[in-house]
Amino acid sequence: MFFQNVITLDQALRDGVFPALETFPCPYDTSAQESETGCVRIVFPEFTCVCPKTGYPDFASIHLCYLPDTLCLELKSWKLYLNSFRMVGTFHEAVTAHLFDTLKTLLAPKWMTLIGDFYPRGNVDTTVVFETQTRRPREADFLINQYMTAPRSRGA
Repeated sequence: MFFQNVITLDQALRDGVFPALETFPCPYDTSAQESETGCVRIVFPEFTCVCPKTGYPDFASIHLCYLPDTLCLELKSWKLYLNSFRMVGTFHEAVTAHLFDTLKTLLAPKWMTLIGDFYPRGNVDTTVVFETQTRRPREADFLINQYMTAPRSRGA
């Protein structure tokens, strides 16, 4: 019965079930060719989607780090967008790739990485990482290393 309410990621995209993501102009100067200042880190620790095979819920922490060019991501729209995956059946790799591609297209950042850290279920812990091919700013290492050494709220 529960599984009957689940829709696939492809179907959700076709049906337009996701709310619009909003941006705002970057409030600081990023025009310098080699600018590496102003990295942004956003953590969404309560992401949920559904396993497309079993219908069981999957829980993850979504970590976004980016160096804006001209646009920044509006946080409330990002929260609402991520919350809309609650009944979407998708694999960890597919949803992380979708989020990365969506933000890369929307923001056109100078640099970005997106990490989908899915909590263990059935003794399997999955982390999916996407990063733009542009040079990683110095500040990003601080943000990413902080993530890598921080204690997790669930799992190992």
